[in-house]
Amino acid sequence: MTWSTNQIRQTFLDFFSSKEHVIEPSAPIVIKDDPTLMFTNAGMNQFKSIFVGSSASSAPRIANSQKCLRVSGKHNDLDEVGRDHYHHTMFEMLGNWSFDDYFKSEAIAWAWELLTEVYKLDKDRLYVSVFSGDEDLNLTDDHDARQHWSEFVSQDRILGFGRKENFWEMGDTGPCGPCSEIHYDMRTQLDRDEIDGSTLVNKDHPEVIEIWNLVFMQYELKKSGDLVKLDKKYIDTGMGLERLSRVLQGVDSNYDIDLFRAIISNLENISNQKYSGSDSMQDVAFRVIADHLRAVSFCIADGQLPASNGAGYVIRRVLRRAIRFGYSYLYITQPSIYKLVETLCAQMGYSFNELEANKSLIEKVIEEEEKSFQATLEKGLNRLDQQMDEANNKIIAGDFAFELYDT
Repeated sequence: MTWSTNQIRQTFLDFFSSKEHVIEPSAPIVIKDDPTLMFTNAGMNQFKSIFVGSSASSAPRIANSQKCLRVSGKHNDLDEVGRDHYHHTMFEMLGNWSFDDYFKSEAIAWAWELLTEVYKLDKDRLYVSVFSGDEDLNLTDDHDARQHWSEFVSQDRILGFGRKENFWEMGDTGPCGPCSEIHYDMRTQLDRDEIDGSTLVNKDHPEVIEIWNLVFMQYELKKSGDLVKLDKKYIDTGMGLERLSRVLQGVDSNYDIDLFRAIISNLENISNQKYSGSDSMQDVAFRVIADHLRAVSFCIADGQLPASNGAGYVIRRVLRRAIRFGYSYLYITQPSIYKLVETLCAQMGYSFNELEANKSLIEKVIEEEEKSFQATLEKGLNRLDQQMDEANNKIIAGDFAFELYDT
């Protein structure tokens, strides 16, 4: 079966609906009522008040696909986006949640069932990691998780890692707990025969990738550094839709999945350039624009317009990065990125109604930003050329350099 990204998302939600989970819509990507966050950067953000005990859950079991954005603060992937094949500004996090209902046994069994019996991933390419303990936390190996996994996976595929890889913490304090990651080996059979995949887990290998993280929240970390057991236990899982789509569609890059290929194909027509999937700056520009279009469009649909401060400034910065890459490497000198919004809506509008409902607004806002910034780019580059000629390619005045940067 050839899986579309939309089918993959819906299959996840249908599976957990069959396990008596309430399917919740994605929370807005732009956060208005939390002074600690501008944007939703993880699937658990909308449930934070439940984990810290200040509110109750609407249901004991929930599943969703959450829109996330990581472009500022601790989780900032912006500079890597486009330069590699797996970072994104916006991504979708598939998650299932238990609020003091089921725990490790069910979470592990259902993850294995969904991946191997529904999505039918190759069991021989799957590895799992468990928490192996930490002296500072005074915790030993997560024997329970290891025991549950042994019902499905041989011991040589159950790998132990420490606090950095396999202990999830909300922050310096708060709910936390061991986690169990599921990794998939996408290498060729020849490469797999030469090097055991278990030796490449958590080694940043581009083809041995984490696809799902199961977090078992059972402790609270105090300011003193002490851990205390929570009165309630929670399950918090996160599986990146783009990575899962890459695995199920058998492609070499997140940007080769159907969602991005449709946008890139349209961008090829608009720019009269070709995308080869290489690491050339031209191909980087294709990936930057395809990614940033999605992030900016969803933020506008959620009510955040580009602006000169706050969250609006971040959105403007992301959009201007896309415009600059298009201008410099795809030779796009007229507003064009806004024309890609229709393709994005065709790909994602069914699952996210806010896109289709705000399509005209999104197009108009992006087009106006393109007009403004392309004029600024052209003016600035002309002035830079003039200064370089006058300086005879030696020294440019510092105040002029600052003016270019500042404006």
